[in-house]
Amino acid sequence: MARPARHLILFARAPRFGAVKSRLARDIGPLTAWMFHRLALQAMFLRLGRDRRWRTWIALTPDRAVSIPFRPRPPRGATTLAQGPGDLGARMARALAHPPTGPAVLVGGDVPGIRPAHIAEAFRRLGAHDAVFGPAADGGYWLVGFSRRNHGGKLAARAFARVRWSSPHALADTRANLDGTKIAPPLETLADVDDGAAYARFISASAP
Repeated sequence: MARPARHLILFARAPRFGAVKSRLARDIGPLTAWMFHRLALQAMFLRLGRDRRWRTWIALTPDRAVSIPFRPRPPRGATTLAQGPGDLGARMARALAHPPTGPAVLVGGDVPGIRPAHIAEAFRRLGAHDAVFGPAADGGYWLVGFSRRNHGGKLAARAFARVRWSSPHALADTRANLDGTKIAPPLETLADVDDGAAYARFISASAP
């Protein structure tokens, strides 16, 4: 059976203790932050990485993590690749240029609310648009995707140029870079877990 032409990129940091979620660790401690990161990554692998509607890629940092086994283990059949050097935009553009021809969607690993339905809807919207975003509550975005017209990653590279990352302007800057292209209506706004307040909301929402 031929693999699907759709590509999902899980953009993640390998779960090494003391090297993940630094902002969150300052608020809740490095051990709890590491445990959250590891569990969130595992949940993402389970929910999204095994879906046969798309091919799964895992873009990892640091680069050496590609050749060193870690837990949670990547889903069977997923292709692992290094994010490479540069700022967040350069690394995301590189990851989005990696898959062969076809629409590609990239998501981060610290948004527990992502579901397969979100990914499927993103691909559906890319059928008639050049780009799609899943807005985050803090002004950034938890999903970005480009259609077959990404031209080997050139559209992504243009989108991520001079973006004010980790600020309330990240989504607006990225959309401004795509002036003249067809941007799909935004997906559902979700919250990432980057600080103690967001973690407290996550725990409260997860309580039975």
